[in-house]
Amino acid sequence: MILTTDQLIELSRNAIAAAREAGRMISEKAGTNVSYEKKSTGASLASQVVTEVDRMSQDIVLRHLLPTCDQYQLGMLAEESEDDGSRFERDYFWCVDPMDGTLPFIESRPGYAVSIGLVARSGEPIIGVVYDPLEHNLYHAAKGIGAFRNEDKWDLVIASDRPAEHIDRGGAVMNACWVLEHGGGYFYKKPKKQNGGGCLWDYAATACLFEVMGAWVSDMYGNPLELNRQESTYMNHRGIMFASHADAARPLLIT
Repeated sequence: MILTTDQLIELSRNAIAAAREAGRMISEKAGTNVSYEKKSTGASLASQVVTEVDRMSQDIVLRHLLPTCDQYQLGMLAEESEDDGSRFERDYFWCVDPMDGTLPFIESRPGYAVSIGLVARSGEPIIGVVYDPLEHNLYHAAKGIGAFRNEDKWDLVIASDRPAEHIDRGGAVMNACWVLEHGGGYFYKKPKKQNGGGCLWDYAATACLFEVMGAWVSDMYGNPLELNRQESTYMNHRGIMFASHADAARPLLIT
């Protein structure tokens, strides 16, 4: 099945509604005394912490998106649920991070967001929706349709009057969005042996934004991101590179 333009628009609207509602809830919880626990996965604190807000956000997102799975025969991969393998059986699957940047959220600093991607079984990002609950900014893109910031058409503007800046001050999703906002930055994670480096849901939505806007997104070897890995949901095997333009990315790639 190949989704039509009208279907992509409708699915984008579903994802936007889900991200907005989840983001409003996260905004209301920000700055309150939220307890957290540690998951056994991942090698860093940022990848281990989870709160009740993460789970509440996922419940909201799934309430919006699960009906579309039946309607369009879509798979589902969400951070706070087990991988049911549907992403390997369906032509497309939702890839959901209900709150990327849980550590910044706990520490009451910027860098957390709701992230929803629609990915083809081949690993190609098709739809990307990101909502920043702190600044209330909505970013979304769909292949063949365009990229938007707060519902306005969003075109990449490269700041040529300053050197590229390494941006790494929040979760992976907002770091990538800040690269696009900055117009002359990059964000990367080098390959490593231990599990980490983010997961599929950390990059699915922003990879779509970058591809649609003509910015640079790849692994650290310059190849397309494997956004539907058979072996693992982790991305540490080849690392990731997000940059506003090729000249910012190429000096850092592994050759």
